[in-house]
Amino acid sequence: MYKLCVYIPESHLEVVKQALFAAGAGRIGDYDHCCWQVKGCGQFRPLDGSQPYIGQTGEVEQVTEYRVEMVCADDLVDAALAALRQAHPYEEPAFDLWRLDERCG
Repeated sequence: MYKLCVYIPESHLEVVKQALFAAGAGRIGDYDHCCWQVKGCGQFRPLDGSQPYIGQTGEVEQVTEYRVEMVCADDLVDAALAALRQAHPYEEPAFDLWRLDERCG
């Protein structure tokens, strides 16, 4: 089991979550569509050669984003990451993926 943590701009929150759920992420026992989310402010600066969805090359951008966490079974991780990259508007989505102790989940 893994825990996926992804930062999603407010405009695409539900689209990305639904893509991840459709790929099988967010299932805990007899429950699905499980996640935790919190609103915050993300910051980045697009560098030369980037194609930013939001912001201008060379300028620091701050945007309202949600940190969304959910679990994902081992055999669904590749599909979940593919769905994340397909649905997320950013050229380089920021995410973390942690392997959980087998006693979790």
